[in-house]
Amino acid sequence: MFAALTGSGLAAAAGLNAWIPFLLVAVLARVTDLIELPSQYSWVDSGWAIAVGAVMLLVEVVLDKVPVVDHLNDLVSTAIRPTIGGLISSATFSAQNLDNSQWMRDNPWAGAVIGVVVAGITHATKSAARPVVNLSTAGFGAPVVSTLEDVLSVVLSVLAIFAPVLLAVAFLLMLWGGVAIWRRWAARRRRRERLAARSA
Repeated sequence: MFAALTGSGLAAAAGLNAWIPFLLVAVLARVTDLIELPSQYSWVDSGWAIAVGAVMLLVEVVLDKVPVVDHLNDLVSTAIRPTIGGLISSATFSAQNLDNSQWMRDNPWAGAVIGVVVAGITHATKSAARPVVNLSTAGFGAPVVSTLEDVLSVVLSVLAIFAPVLLAVAFLLMLWGGVAIWRRWAARRRRRERLAARSA
């Protein structure tokens, strides 16, 4: 249960910024006993993996703040974010000190599939929303929205590891917020269409 929440939360965070949850898991696995990665994932907390993750995080943070470049970054990240989400999800689903699930350790593909799907959905939502933000704000909204996404990725990652039960509540609130925003947008669109029909 907790491993599933942790893995899913980290995958959702990876859909926003792949390198924040990757680095958090890698560093915690390296310097604490909080996460004990299975042997097949022992490379995740190696010095070279952490160094590469840190460089990639810096690149992602910079590129994602620049209008137009952020769209190209999202296109490239279509392969990266779900892959990292699947990797981190699989590693934490089968971590020995979370749920101690032998089945998950024997079948790491299950956590990987869940992670790829969750990260993919989050990434697709982010990628679809960003061009709308850029067009509606003439590009000025890109750094603001990108910063909010980075903060949300950090919050989701921290909750996933330290308070997975709160993560479930956060997911429900995000779902409720998304539905509320969609309903408001749909209502405004219907109003505009009615006004356009009256003036025609």
